Amino acid sequence: MATDSTSALVESAEPDGPAQAGPSARGPRARATTAYLRYVAGKLAGAAVSLLAVLVTSFFLFRLIPGDPVKYMTGGRQVSAEQLASYRREFGLDLPMWQQFTEYCGKALTGDLGTSYQFRAPVIDKITEALPNTLLLTGTAFVLYTALGIFLGTRSAWRSGKLGDRVNTGLALTLYSLPKFWLGLLLIIVFSVGMGPIPGLFPTGGMESGGETGFAYVLDVAHHLVLPVITLVAVEYGQTLLVTRSALLDEMGSDYLTTARAKGLRDDLVRRRHAVPNAMLPTVTLIFVNLGGVVAGTILVETVFSWPGLGGLFYQALSVPDLPLVQGLFFVFAAAVIVMNTLADLIYPLLDPRVGR
Repeated sequence: MATDSTSALVESAEPDGPAQAGPSARGPRARATTAYLRYVAGKLAGAAVSLLAVLVTSFFLFRLIPGDPVKYMTGGRQVSAEQLASYRREFGLDLPMWQQFTEYCGKALTGDLGTSYQFRAPVIDKITEALPNTLLLTGTAFVLYTALGIFLGTRSAWRSGKLGDRVNTGLALTLYSLPKFWLGLLLIIVFSVGMGPIPGLFPTGGMESGGETGFAYVLDVAHHLVLPVITLVAVEYGQTLLVTRSALLDEMGSDYLTTARAKGLRDDLVRRRHAVPNAMLPTVTLIFVNLGGVVAGTILVETVFSWPGLGGLFYQALSVPDLPLVQGLFFVFAAAVIVMNTLADLIYPLLDPRVGR
């Protein structure tokens, strides 16, 4: 009887067997997908909250700046109280603070960042006009200092403790600690104005000399680009070098590298194919943070070299103060960093599946 009952149980289970095998086999993958979607949703929600906080902060923070934008718009001329009131009414400065805030948030959510006081033009147009110049400067520097930092960082880590490592690390720390504006001014004094036997080789500022067209214009812009790019690369490459070096040193004692060497692989292949890819997660974080800085630009460097980008525009707007322009630029700067950080968070699980589980 026991045998019959056992057979009956087996027979009754057979039809359901294949149907139950599918979900059980797909279970881990489905759970991983669900976990990743929850991870993505959480990061996107956090980014949205951060953008909202930036929107609120940008409105109230810059109203603490001393100065009356309406008086700036009069150009120092003697004007009547009626004219001042007309200016304030034109730009909505006569409204209660809460009403200015609600109008600002409502317009910003639709892409309208207001009208610049000093340029009498939409803020978004001024940002769009200056953005390519900033991307040219900071984008060129970003590519150079990222490549240089990763290359020297991997070399230093692989030869840790040797003379080359000590020189690279010491130089990176020294340059990274220098203020960018100070280094920029020093380069202008030495290589633009000229010092001793060194003649002035590069322009003191600006983006172009004017009057050039075609390939001559490209060369002229490249000539103006040299010193500000050198300033950014000299200061920023050290951070990438140090992060890459530290991450690679953590991987150096791993068993899989010992196994790779035991199989007869050359050190160069072990480093390039095995060690570096597994040590790139902290460097990827830094790369995306720096990508956000590409859009934000470098205010002091652009100001020192009179580069017509977003950084110079921000400094110019602060001196008025041109509240709509300052608020709009601050929001764009912060949004670029937030978006890039969010993209880095979303890419992490693709580089390391343990992230996001």
